[in-house]
Amino acid sequence: MTTTFRNEPLLELRRAPERERLLAALSAVDATLPLAVPVIVAGSRRDEPSFASVDPGAPERVVANATSATAGDVDDAVRAAQRAARTWGATPASERAAILARAAGELRRRRHELAALAVRECAKPWAEADADVCEAIDFVEYYARQAVLLDAGPQLLQLPGERNTLHYRPRGVVAVIAPWNFPVAIATGMTVAALATGNGVCLKPAEQSPACALAIVDALLVAGVPAEAIALLPGEGDVGAALVAHPGVHTIAFTGSGEVGLEIMRRAADPAPGQRHLKRVVAEMGGKNCLVVDGDADVDDVVPALIASAFGFAGQKCSAASRALVHERIIDHVLERLAGALDTLLVGPADRFGVDVPPLIERSSVERVERIVGAARSDGATVHRVERMPAGDGYFAAPTLVAGARQDAAVVQQEIFGPVLSVEAVRDVDEACERIDAQAHALTCGLFSRNPRTIAEVARRTPVGNLYVNRGTTGAMVGRQPFGGNRLSGNGTKAGGPDYLMHFVEPVVVTENTVRHGLVV
Repeated sequence: MTTTFRNEPLLELRRAPERERLLAALSAVDATLPLAVPVIVAGSRRDEPSFASVDPGAPERVVANATSATAGDVDDAVRAAQRAARTWGATPASERAAILARAAGELRRRRHELAALAVRECAKPWAEADADVCEAIDFVEYYARQAVLLDAGPQLLQLPGERNTLHYRPRGVVAVIAPWNFPVAIATGMTVAALATGNGVCLKPAEQSPACALAIVDALLVAGVPAEAIALLPGEGDVGAALVAHPGVHTIAFTGSGEVGLEIMRRAADPAPGQRHLKRVVAEMGGKNCLVVDGDADVDDVVPALIASAFGFAGQKCSAASRALVHERIIDHVLERLAGALDTLLVGPADRFGVDVPPLIERSSVERVERIVGAARSDGATVHRVERMPAGDGYFAAPTLVAGARQDAAVVQQEIFGPVLSVEAVRDVDEACERIDAQAHALTCGLFSRNPRTIAEVARRTPVGNLYVNRGTTGAMVGRQPFGGNRLSGNGTKAGGPDYLMHFVEPVVVTENTVRHGLVV
């Protein structure tokens, strides 16, 4: 493994041979459906299917039949991870990194297959699915290198006759509770961060994406991660709850809704009988992201960035723009251009090249979008929607612009996780900052302005974790834009950044008196 980290290049989907390779991978995946996803504990696999994941664009297509983990499986997995944490944690960081480098190679080898699986199981359009796999590879490569650097430890002050050292040791067992919207990248990132630092891992994937999680675990096992160090525990929320409550779990890495994240924090804060440690929760919980458009902004840059940020992957990214705060002087022009651009969007199944807006993950998500848009319309807001919608039973929601909604409306205040953008007039950037500051979430924000003073002032005032200037709000890259929010958007330091591994270790300082009389050998 070289010391230099470089992001994995995205596929050139404009090239016909690349598209053909992806389609061939999709055909190969389709030929194996439905996949069987077992519970995996200490290398043992239990296959008793009890729930299914389906293609959101064609729900009659079952992608995987998965086995739900039981309370007994959770207990066995935690105990195995405890045993592994002692041996895997004692393995030199460089050796762990070498194994993880092989895992990155396995993901790279299966790149087209994994992208096809994300297309089928989570309806990620091809470009998004490929980027998901690339980000997973990036996480593995980046965290493996960072773990080696962390193992060296920082320099402390030294005095004559005294030796001070600081090193980090793994916390123990990490429960990873992963989302469906980045089914390969985020599950891989949280899992590998824990493994790179020597912990044992119990991975509970979202019930919508168990097949993607199985591919990750298989890649890690093939690469040489000890069987006891990684468990796969598919299932519904009860499996995650059992992991959170288990006294043998030391760290919980969660990405998902604020409601679930806050409940995890509450439950983790209460030590179970016999528990001798405090659980640490690393939670990324979404946002209500604004993109501010100043009066001097270049509308030719604003419109495509807003469209991509709000409607890419049907708005199902925690970083997606859901509010456009536009200077009142140019809002009519921006709305006209946005409406025109919206009408060009292609809504359709994720496996079709050129689709802009795929289906939502499940029917309840569509129903939520319709409720919120309907309420805004009833309250007098102006609603503009794409009219050309696919036939069939897929979970499609029309991309929607809402203008003039009340400030207390759900479309303005609530995270929607769908293709809906609220466009609001502001008198100036100062008012836009006030609206952002009034929010409970603080994940991402975008700003379009040509004035360096305005950019500096917004950077100073905004509470968000990631501010994007004169570009869209999505597409953070590992090592380049470490990602994570503040306030109710999350806690801890940023994924894909130099401090993230600190979540999974404990610091130990050793102070030695070096003025000795003799030496025992």
